[in-house]
Amino acid sequence: MTHPAGPRLWLVRHAQPCIASGTCYGSLDIAADATATHLAATQLAQVLPTGAHVVHSPLQRCEQLVLDLLRHRPDLASKPDARLREMHFGTWEGQTWDAIGHTAIDAWAQQLAHHAPGGGEPLQHMLARVSTALADAQALAHTATHTQGRDVVWVTHAGVARCVQWLQQHGTDRLPQAHEWPTAAPGYGQWVVFSLRAASV
Repeated sequence: MTHPAGPRLWLVRHAQPCIASGTCYGSLDIAADATATHLAATQLAQVLPTGAHVVHSPLQRCEQLVLDLLRHRPDLASKPDARLREMHFGTWEGQTWDAIGHTAIDAWAQQLAHHAPGGGEPLQHMLARVSTALADAQALAHTATHTQGRDVVWVTHAGVARCVQWLQQHGTDRLPQAHEWPTAAPGYGQWVVFSLRAASV
């Protein structure tokens, strides 16, 4: 993988969650597979730079990965940040997507930014919290000294990764329509790396 020069943001997704495929689990606090978590942490520990600033979603599937990572890399430390949580899907949480149904999902897609799926969190609100976290990461990266390390690592979720993609491309100037929303995200236990441009948001 070719990484951008300068301060970088590593977006690391938790390992495979212990829940049936096809289930909406957003902010459900569920564990991740322990073996997959260990493998991801081992691989991540080999590539993160010394002194990187690690921040994680407080949901346990992300905390698991961080705790395993820190056992490999005692030079690192991490702190939780609720802004890195996955979207909250309200009453949809824990239901299968089939049970939620096409009518409800289509209604969400038609008003993607403003509709609260299951009465939970609208995408507009999630983008706002990720935007403030991204601004803090940019400030941290650009004020850190070389010996402290300038990269920032988020151990987080697919939805947060998609929010960062949108904010890196569009900032906060406008909200997305359903057909514009990024579909790509790191796989379970994988990561992507972005440049931490000072004026992204």
